[in-house]
Amino acid sequence: MPIFVTNMATSDVKGMVGDPVVLGVLTVSDRASVGEYEDEGGPAIVGFFEEAIASEWSHHYQVVPDEVDSISSALIDMVDNLGCDVIVTTGGTGPAKRDVTPEATELVCERILPGFGEQMRSISLQFVPTAILSRQVGGTRGKSLIFNLPGRPKAIRETIDEIWKSVPYCLDLLGGPYIDMNDDVCNAFRPKNARRR
Repeated sequence: MPIFVTNMATSDVKGMVGDPVVLGVLTVSDRASVGEYEDEGGPAIVGFFEEAIASEWSHHYQVVPDEVDSISSALIDMVDNLGCDVIVTTGGTGPAKRDVTPEATELVCERILPGFGEQMRSISLQFVPTAILSRQVGGTRGKSLIFNLPGRPKAIRETIDEIWKSVPYCLDLLGGPYIDMNDDVCNAFRPKNARRR
């Protein structure tokens, strides 16, 4: 079942200038989707949000099996019906037969941003040589950004801590909300003329 959680408002944080943002977290796993084991990837992503985002935010969280139709349907629902500004997936990006998250992501995206996959593999290669086997992608659907992360919590944090530095400005360019960050956790880049403070 999808879960919607509204997090603590942070509008009283000194210097916070961001807009409210709606985030999607989609775990792709056959076993986690039927309760064979507890999902750790989704909570790792939410943990990053809790530490790094200064703006007021809320999120939708769902676990689906490794099936193109299930993944693509969940992504479409999160963007088109639930209004997610950013959706981060975890799992299903390797070369195994059941790893189909990239295919589902490409199916629903209107534009692919190749730099996301390139940079994520580059980051992971600093830790494991098997990063070359990853097929992660990123792209846009309307004003929303979607990208794939690895499945393991350690790999998620190694990757998202770096990748997210480009996400707030990407949303600016898409016409989405202005996300303010906790710079000591994730010092996101924006050109000077795109900053509100």
